[in-house]
Formats: sequence, structure tokens, C-alpha cells
Amino acid sequence: MKLKQLKFAAALVITTFFLSCSSDSGDSGDNGGNNNPPTPEVKKEVSLATSTTLGSYLVDKDGRSLYFFSTDSKGQVSCTGDCEKVWPPFYLDNLTADKLGAGLSLSDFGTVTVGTKKQVTYKGWPLYYYSPSSGDDGYGNVTNTPEAAGKTGGDGIGGIWFIAKPDYSIMIVRSQLVGHDGKNYKSDYTVGDGATTYFTDAKGITLYTFKNDKFNKNNYTKEDFSNNAVWPIYETDKIVVPSTLDKTKFSVITVFGKSQLVYNGWPLYYFGQDANVRGANKGISFPAPGVWPVPVKDIVAAVAP
Repeated sequence: MKLKQLKFAAALVITTFFLSCSSDSGDSGDNGGNNNPPTPEVKKEVSLATSTTLGSYLVDKDGRSLYFFSTDSKGQVSCTGDCEKVWPPFYLDNLTADKLGAGLSLSDFGTVTVGTKKQVTYKGWPLYYYSPSSGDDGYGNVTNTPEAAGKTGGDGIGGIWFIAKPDYSIMIVRSQLVGHDGKNYKSDYTVGDGATTYFTDAKGITLYTFKNDKFNKNNYTKEDFSNNAVWPIYETDKIVVPSTLDKTKFSVITVFGKSQLVYNGWPLYYFGQDANVRGANKGISFPAPGVWPVPVKDIVAAVAP
């Protein structure tokens, strides 16, 4: 009897040993066997980072900040030559949806060909880095290494460089005013050449104010919106603006059930004949210069009704 018990115990030990070895060895479909190491994480070419002061903004795959330039008012690249030493362009070929981080849509991106390279655009704005320590390496080569990941030192520089954000409701452009009559206008609405710095929407479409409006009071739009196609209201309740602007000067009013953005008491409009063309500002001379001026940072507050 004892002999049978000893044989049974020995068989149990041997079986347990082989089962243990089989479990430890793993198989071709089990990562526990280390035969198939985890797939390395693929970095996104463009993603969103977050700042407590700036909110969400665009960064490259290494976390380096990307910027807009206000003088690229028509979607053109206007930072060239020495400008590129401080503001290197963000080049990238074949951007696809799987190379974008969460919260970004491929339809908002494009490219502008500069020489033989493709500079990436976002909502029509060419993208740049900021290189605060650009210079010469001593061999005649320009060194323009972008600022380190997580830095946003280029935002607001000169009042014309801004961190690239996905949710601006106001942007700032610097451009020549060209009226409906084909004439160039200066900032005081007299005929002449000279760039004016003014507000657009996120995609660079020009905004306007109406001289007959009062503080937070739209005196143009009819209740049935029958004239809205001529001067469409800027319909939004979102206030996300460049860091150089005072956000408290913006507000939202209700115009016959619709939300209209206001700056310093002035309701904001588009001009229908601009036809949503980026950089167009024909409305500044229609029906006469100064009747529908563009909104600027230092515009005098509208008068109370």
C-alpha cells in the first residue's frame, strides 16, 4: 500500500514540473514569453499641448511649439530671408490623419510650397518654430534650433507672432487695406499705402464694425435677417483671442435670437462681397471709406445707446 502511495506522489511531482516548464516557456502568441516585444509608440507629427495660460496649442512630435505670423494674412509665407533665422518654417511631407493627435482634423491642414519644400499650414496659416538663439556656427552656416519642448517664448512677440491654437475666435492680421473701389487705404481710411493691424476670424476672414452702432447694440441687422447677406453678423459665442488682447473687452450679444461677438462695445460683422476670401477687406470703402471700419486693438469704445 505504501509503495502505491509513493509511486502516485512521484508521478504528481513529475507532472507538476512539466506543466510549470510549459507555462514558463510561453508560445508565439503570448507576449509573456517575450517573443513579441511591445510595439513602440509612434509619435504624432502634430499634437495638442496644454498650458494654464494659453490653453491648447499645436506642437510637433517632439513637443516643440508652433506659431502663426500675422503678416501671412492671405495664407502666403511672408517670413523669408533673415526672418527664417529666428522663425524657422515647419516642413513636413505627406501629413495623414494617423499622424495627428486627438482634437485635430486633417481637413484643417494644408501645405505651401516654398522652394522645394512643403511648409505646413493650419486653417490657412503657415506654421513656424521660434528660435531665440539663432546665429552663425562660425562656418557660415545658420543655426536656428527651435526652442525646447514646452516653451512658448515666441507668443506675442512684436504683437504679430502668436502661438498656433486650434480654437481662436479672433486672430490678428497685418495687411494693406484695399477697398471695394480698388484703391489702397491707410489706417485712417485716406487713400495711400501702409499696412493696418486688425482683427479677423480664425481663418483670416476680415471682420468689420459699423459706425452707426452703439455700445453692445446692433443697429444694422433686420429682424428677419433679410440684409444679413450684405453684412453678415459674426455669429459665435466663443471668446478665444491672442494673448496680446484684453479678453475682458470682448462680449457676446443676442441679435434676434443669434449670438454676435462684440469688441469694446462694437458688434462684429463680415462683408458679403469679401466672399470668405482670406485677406480680402473690400468693405472698408463700401459704401464710403470709414462707414464700416475694421476692428483694431485700440479702437475707441462705442457710445452708449
